[in-house]
Amino acid sequence: MSKCLTYLWKQRQRACEASAFCVHTFDALEENLLDVLSSMFPHVYTIGPIQLLLNQKLRKEDPLESLGYSLWKEEPECLYWLDSKEPSSVVYVNFGSVTVMSQKQLVEFAWGLANSNHCFLWIIRLDLVIGDSAILPPEYNVETKQRGLIEGWCPQEEVLNHPSVGGFLTHSGWNSTIESLSAGVPMMCWPFFADQQTYCGYTCNEWEVGMEIDNNVKRDEVEKLVREIMEGEKGKKMKNKALEWKKLAEKATSPGGSSSLNLDKLVNVNDQNKKMTKNKRAECKLS
Repeated sequence: MSKCLTYLWKQRQRACEASAFCVHTFDALEENLLDVLSSMFPHVYTIGPIQLLLNQKLRKEDPLESLGYSLWKEEPECLYWLDSKEPSSVVYVNFGSVTVMSQKQLVEFAWGLANSNHCFLWIIRLDLVIGDSAILPPEYNVETKQRGLIEGWCPQEEVLNHPSVGGFLTHSGWNSTIESLSAGVPMMCWPFFADQQTYCGYTCNEWEVGMEIDNNVKRDEVEKLVREIMEGEKGKKMKNKALEWKKLAEKATSPGGSSSLNLDKLVNVNDQNKKMTKNKRAECKLS
């Protein structure tokens, strides 16, 4: 047996020994994959989309109500800017907390957004460009002053659910993907590495809510895809499909939904394990 197969087999054995195997997804989104997982592992629980589930489970007065999972300090000022825009008129751009690019790629994205003539909210981290600061030419700020807003980070869930956001240019990380589906927002995908390629494939081909941008990004292609997703026929179809996924995500996390029930089951399994552990410790003391 190869080292790779040996490793996978050991991981499978460890998972089978676990009392629960939870997945950040929902049943309707990945039925086939979940069927396979359930045939391999005894207790598979889908508990996503997590933020929708938290919104359902936590009361407004709960001290955990404001709990999020952002790795960066959020800047909520952009929400006021979005308030001033028309419904579905803004492209939201965020490549996540890890993805990096070259200065050339940054400039191509920048001019593609500018040339589309659509409003955009672009999150540019200080470390987004490899080995350098993310700097845009002075004339770019003049060109896009009335249409663009650039921030260091933002409350992504609130941004995606804002009525003025009509499309999402993303690196296809899983959190961003499932948050966009939950908000009913179609995507332009520029996967960076690892599993992002897989999520991009599902977004574009299986779930029919996205279009992929070539790794060798060109401003003309970016402009074309922005126009398509914001005003084209294909964009309208993707928007309708994204809204269907949003309804299914909301159904899964509502009371009695699959993810809501699975979270309750997961909590019960955890409580049972605690009781068993406590009883075993008591028996050891008696012996």
